[in-house]
Amino acid sequence: MDQSMSAAVPKPGRVPTSKRNSAFHGLRREETIAGYLFVLANFLGFLAFSALPIVAAFVLSATSWDLSTTVGPQFVGVQNFLQILQDDLAIKTLWNTFYYSFVAVPTGVFFAFCLALLLNRDIPGRLFFRFVYFVPYVTLTVAISIVWKWLYHPDLGFFNYLLSFVGIKGPNWLFSTAWAMPSVIILSNWRGIGYAMLIFLAGLQGIPEEYYEAATIDGATSWQKLRHITLPLLSPTSFFVIITSLIGAFQGFDQFYMLTSGGPAFSTTTLVLYIYNNGFGYFKMGYAAALAVLLFAIILLITLVQWWASKRWVYGNEA
Repeated sequence: MDQSMSAAVPKPGRVPTSKRNSAFHGLRREETIAGYLFVLANFLGFLAFSALPIVAAFVLSATSWDLSTTVGPQFVGVQNFLQILQDDLAIKTLWNTFYYSFVAVPTGVFFAFCLALLLNRDIPGRLFFRFVYFVPYVTLTVAISIVWKWLYHPDLGFFNYLLSFVGIKGPNWLFSTAWAMPSVIILSNWRGIGYAMLIFLAGLQGIPEEYYEAATIDGATSWQKLRHITLPLLSPTSFFVIITSLIGAFQGFDQFYMLTSGGPAFSTTTLVLYIYNNGFGYFKMGYAAALAVLLFAIILLITLVQWWASKRWVYGNEA
């Protein structure tokens, strides 16, 4: 047998390269199909419960649709948005939303960071305290609000009972225009502080210990370590917590609906609650959709501003 014929015959025990390639591509094709099937359910859920409602809200925002009548949606263009500018209650609810968000989020993030610093130390019972602070976050807001509504009761509430021991007459927490919003902020921070604390803990534990050891050798104080090591290296985590907390605050609804229903005198009516009242209370679906689009635009703008500002203070994201 000559050399050319022997080269054409495959060696025993070896699969030809072409067959190996076809088997490899077949396996990759099966894995690709399986991967698409796994994400299909999530994609369909996003399409049905997120994408399509968003598109519907934009379409309905340009219509006048009163669900209490048999008349269908009527196209009105930008009339709903012009009505928002003339609606004093819409402006008030927008102010309430900003007030709640930009007071609750900074205070909540600050206390969550302090708790994370404390519970990141080797102290007795730290796992128990981590659990205690995180439990409210996984508890239903409705159930928490019902309990806190009794705690805030001006005559029978536990808070005013404690204040009476030091000679202080407790305020009408949920029935006062001055105290209603701070009361909701206290509840919201108490419930959400555990989640932010957990994220901060993960960030703190991701900082290499060698940095602190080197700083100790150089004679750095605890404050200098916090300022020059912890805060810069924790800035990506802080950015995540701040941006997600602000988005959640602008969408706050449950605690407002359960504690005050927007009162007294609309002092705790937020934009989301006002959207709900217009859509399902007054049946003005077109106007409610316009308010929802406005809320979407505000959240998007604030998020973009934060992304732009992050280039100045977030470690690893400098321009």
